[in-house]
Amino acid sequence: MARSRSSSSSSSKFRYCNPAYYLKRPKRLALLLIVFVSVSFFVWDRQTLVREHEDEVAKLKDEVHQLENLLEEIKSKVVQVQDDPIEKERREKVKEAMIHAWSSYEKYAWGNDELQPQSKNGVNSFGGLGATLIDSLDTLYIMGLDEQFQRAREWVANSLDFNKDYDASVFETTIRVVGGLLSAYDLSGDKVFLEKAKDIADRLLPAWDTSTGIPYNIINLARGNPHNPGWTGGDSILADLGTEQLEFIALTQRTGDPKYQEKVEKVIVALNRTFPADGLLPIYINPDRGTGSYSTITFGAMGDSFYEYLLKVWIQGNKTSSLKLYRDMWETSMKGLLSLIRRSTPSSFTYICEKNGDALSDKMDELACFAPGMLALGSSGYGPDEAKKFLSLAEELAWTCYNFYQSTPTKLAGENYFFHSGQDMSVGTSWNILRPETVESLFYLWRITGNKTYQEWGWNIFQAFEKNSRIESGYVGLKDVNSGVKDNMMQSFFLAETLKYLYLLFSPPTVIPLDEWVFNTEAHPIRIVNRNDGNFAKSDVQHKPVIRIRGRKAGRLGDN
Repeated sequence: MARSRSSSSSSSKFRYCNPAYYLKRPKRLALLLIVFVSVSFFVWDRQTLVREHEDEVAKLKDEVHQLENLLEEIKSKVVQVQDDPIEKERREKVKEAMIHAWSSYEKYAWGNDELQPQSKNGVNSFGGLGATLIDSLDTLYIMGLDEQFQRAREWVANSLDFNKDYDASVFETTIRVVGGLLSAYDLSGDKVFLEKAKDIADRLLPAWDTSTGIPYNIINLARGNPHNPGWTGGDSILADLGTEQLEFIALTQRTGDPKYQEKVEKVIVALNRTFPADGLLPIYINPDRGTGSYSTITFGAMGDSFYEYLLKVWIQGNKTSSLKLYRDMWETSMKGLLSLIRRSTPSSFTYICEKNGDALSDKMDELACFAPGMLALGSSGYGPDEAKKFLSLAEELAWTCYNFYQSTPTKLAGENYFFHSGQDMSVGTSWNILRPETVESLFYLWRITGNKTYQEWGWNIFQAFEKNSRIESGYVGLKDVNSGVKDNMMQSFFLAETLKYLYLLFSPPTVIPLDEWVFNTEAHPIRIVNRNDGNFAKSDVQHKPVIRIRGRKAGRLGDN
């Protein structure tokens, strides 16, 4: 009996393997077939995915290999550019000039705003904020002067104090100090610079507390109390009220605090309400009414950087749709600029007039020589025909600005020029305070066109500075570009702008590329960040574009 039960049990174990079992039970046969098909499909699907994955991996490996080869080609080209003997030599010469200027500042004026090279002492032209030191931070960093940068960084961290009973220019403090600190932060990632930028910006903010949001131009750093200078009749200066957008928007982006951006963009809203059809604003704007007073229209002193920032805020936000207003306003202003263009006789130098009421004045500031670079930078946003037209205009204006330098015995430009029929250009105010605007435009035109002519012009200007402005204890301006008599001031923007743009003029385009950085009006590079906030006071800004202002670095003629 036991053997019988064991045999029966054994046969029952294998009955599921017997086909006859399923032939007698069709439902179970169907279930078996379904299971078999499902398993087969699953296995086939897995194998297919594996093969596809292997194919994708192989393709990706090929693409990676191709990209590696492309990268090597790009690197080799970059190396070739970097190793160009002429550009390398010139770049090193400019770097040596920066070392000379900086070392002189360190030796004779450390921690002061500016150096007076002839008397070998420092002066606090901006309330003792270390203007030259802060202005120089990014130049030192870009040139690879690491030891000098670290010494400057330690001064900022341990000695820079903004709690000063000093009536500061909101404009000058923003472009030099806020801009310089933000640029140093963007380049180095060191948060001490961002913290200091926030500190000084917070002290400036009450200047915007007006009925229109248009700021006063002066504020006491310790006590607040904003006001405008008496000589403007209570008005704010266009360039001074419209050249803080880049810096304060950047500060909002980096701190997450919206108050900085809100303050400066309220200015644009106010100006937009009465923005003229030609996009040209007078240099005096009433902060209570938000309207212009009867005064000069110019792309020179007190007007220039307003137009510059309309374009650059659009670039700063990576040209996204939320910034279209700025671009539209800038294009409107460029139509207005075209109405101010004249050509001299007999040499047909292209220049930008100034406007008083309905009358044009045949005068152009060297400060207005930022315009060729601005036009070149903005030309790419137009369609092909307009882009070509504005780039051509930029090149014509750059030729005029270069001849501001070439037309004097010292080969350095005066502060402004007049154009008379049959006589071309003649220098008006004949001092030179180491300004950067022409070199700035040459830098942009070289980057955008690749034309090495602009490098040659820049090198000639640099050599003129070396011949006429370099002394044993730094660099000085000239009281007269005809006689070459020297003054006693090394402007902070000479280190921040003039030498930086000259250095970049002879550097590969991969050094501070224009698709990743935008320069503020003091040549401090600020990293481009996408803006998609889409909340730019739409209800107030739909109809017309607005403008911005600036008197492009006042500068002071140093005394002996």
